[in-house]
Amino acid sequence: MEGPAVTIVEVGPRDGLQNEPDVLATHHKLALIERLAAMGATRIEVASFVNPRRVPQMADAEAVVAGLPPRGERRFAAIGLCLNLKGVERALATDGLDEVGCVLVATDTFGIRNQGQSVAEGLAANQAMLRRAAEAGLFPQVTISAAFGCPFEGPVPPARVVDLAERLAEAGAREIALADTIGVAVPQQVTDLVGEVARRLGAGVRLRVHLHDTRGLAPANAWAAWQAGVRVFDSALGGLGGCPFAPRAAGNVATEELIYLFHRSGIATGLSLERALEANAWLAGVLGRALPSRVGRAGDFRREEAA
Repeated sequence: MEGPAVTIVEVGPRDGLQNEPDVLATHHKLALIERLAAMGATRIEVASFVNPRRVPQMADAEAVVAGLPPRGERRFAAIGLCLNLKGVERALATDGLDEVGCVLVATDTFGIRNQGQSVAEGLAANQAMLRRAAEAGLFPQVTISAAFGCPFEGPVPPARVVDLAERLAEAGAREIALADTIGVAVPQQVTDLVGEVARRLGAGVRLRVHLHDTRGLAPANAWAAWQAGVRVFDSALGGLGGCPFAPRAAGNVATEELIYLFHRSGIATGLSLERALEANAWLAGVLGRALPSRVGRAGDFRREEAA
């Protein structure tokens, strides 16, 4: 039997929670991951191995990984996000992850504010991180952050993003994500950049997109990426998220909205919208507020009964 036409990488436990004003308890994070797996998620970004003083919401990364079901018993690949080689070593020491996700910021100003690295320094660090992850037997993947625009430098030259993608592929990245970190992209821009990166990389490296919904265009940008050949998408349950170091950046494209978009378009995701809506309601209860997702509020499409 063929698998789903689209793979949705659920980043809610990491990207979705890292910008929350309150720190979610470890047992709630594990309960969230359990619900995401129950809705059909096969790749889940469970934690990030970053400085807990800068991102206290992720301070329990090791405890979260330790609380996951053993590899042989779980139905999903667990991803740990890392920003430097120290983070990769922390992730490897847990002995419970399947993938290491690295991040390279596409501009100097944002890179220095976010990770303390220029683009050149970040590239060198990511090359070493990808090699280390591969040597340890984990799937090495990387996100090019601010690929469509920077909050401090403005538009990012597409040629720079293409060059960075090529260099990361040469360093061993098996999957590269283009991230609209601050939600400035429009569909034509997505089509053009995805198409150019795909042409330069060829079939050997899988492309993914990571979209934020700051200006309400994330679902449209996801559709543009699909039409340009992308088959792997990041999203967060409820549309939560945002970068603590990116001014005015809103949350990720909501998982419920991607499921709705693709299912109504006849494209299988392998995820249950019903289970996603149930998980949305549960997480809203934990956080004490409604989540941003529009599909989370409206639900699936159905005929209303006449009064």
